[in-house]
Amino acid sequence: MRFIDLFSGMGGFRLALEKNNLECVFSADNDKYACDTYNLNFYENSLLDITKIEENKIPDHEILCAGFPCQPFSIGGFRKGFDDIRGTLFFDIARILNKKKPEIFILENVQGLISHNKGNTFKVILDTLASKLNGLEHISKKEENLNYSVYWKILNSKDFNLPQNRPRVFIVGFKDHNIKFQFPSPLTRTMNLVDIFDKQPEIRKISDQSLDYIHTFLRNHKHNNFIKNLEYLVAYEIRKSRVAFRYDNNSPCLTTKMGTGGNNVPYLVKKNRFLTLKEGLKLQGFPINFKFTNSYSASLRQIGNSVSVKVVDQIIKSILK
Repeated sequence: MRFIDLFSGMGGFRLALEKNNLECVFSADNDKYACDTYNLNFYENSLLDITKIEENKIPDHEILCAGFPCQPFSIGGFRKGFDDIRGTLFFDIARILNKKKPEIFILENVQGLISHNKGNTFKVILDTLASKLNGLEHISKKEENLNYSVYWKILNSKDFNLPQNRPRVFIVGFKDHNIKFQFPSPLTRTMNLVDIFDKQPEIRKISDQSLDYIHTFLRNHKHNNFIKNLEYLVAYEIRKSRVAFRYDNNSPCLTTKMGTGGNNVPYLVKKNRFLTLKEGLKLQGFPINFKFTNSYSASLRQIGNSVSVKVVDQIIKSILK
């Protein structure tokens, strides 16, 4: 089966689908650094602005994949057709689905998509895509509807043997309404955060001021006596006004903010260092020989923006059953 990789980033969808012997026939992203990384690993230039690509220029495919940005719809879904979504990147997904009519699509977004713009964003997306929703007729579908049988669910990377708390909403659609899809069940946990620590990590030091913030908030933490000596204690969102801690042998959610500065990178308190790029790759299910360009901040941002490979791998295995 052939697939296309929209908003392809550093290639998380592609890794998962190629692992299941599927063929990528088109990829696109407008982030130069992500496309450089994509090219290093897949030998393909994905630097394209999907908003300027005509549908007939996109190869035929059976599966469309997209981890698309979360954007509000300007007029709140009061009309009946594609005008509701025009001007957003979701519109480009919809117009490609409408023209190319792939058998299956897999979309991924942050959990906040569900409540974004008071729930209107998610409603317009489902109303545009689905004539059936989670196996039942979708009553509020639009007149100009893409007629897919759609299933959605929040899946967390920590339930798929990746020690990272990363809830994401996945939306899967089928042209064949007779398919009864079930999202994958959690995997048996065999990996904890301590298991992904680098043996010879690259050390990037934290500022004395930020370290002081950590120690101050740790001393005042209600579970201080329990957590202060844990090897897997992680500090994150390090600010003068607050510091968050995670101490369940999972990393906090890796985000694009990691690319904006050290205090947005999870900090391993007992090891006196930030998470490394290799550890970030492992937390997202990428192989440790995955290649990056020389930009440390851009690499962190790409890791935080990626889909978790193991989660997509389990979804595609459920689809192909």
